[in-house]
Amino acid sequence: MPDEKLELPQGTLDLLLLKTLTLEPLHGWAISERLQQISREAFQVQQGSLYPALHRLERKGLIKAEWHVTENNRKAKYYELTRTGRKHLKDEEAAWRKLSAAVACVLDIA
Repeated sequence: MPDEKLELPQGTLDLLLLKTLTLEPLHGWAISERLQQISREAFQVQQGSLYPALHRLERKGLIKAEWHVTENNRKAKYYELTRTGRKHLKDEEAAWRKLSAAVACVLDIA
């Protein structure tokens, strides 16, 4: 399955990005790498999707960003969850789990 590209339902990328930021602030490339690693290579988020999503989450007040120097001595924008973002993530996780359980029930009928 790693060779097959998975299409994410609308809004799913935002949920995954918020979840990825729960442990620590990360810069964009590190967010993409962590998501790819955690998903066992199933999700490979391209810059053209990643940065617009991060900016959208920042505009909504769900994450905040600050410039810092990376371990490679380069400046990068580090993103972290806000208090509002943590609450939103909790609500979205609950909704996602409820939806996926309902879909599983329908798929298991046969």
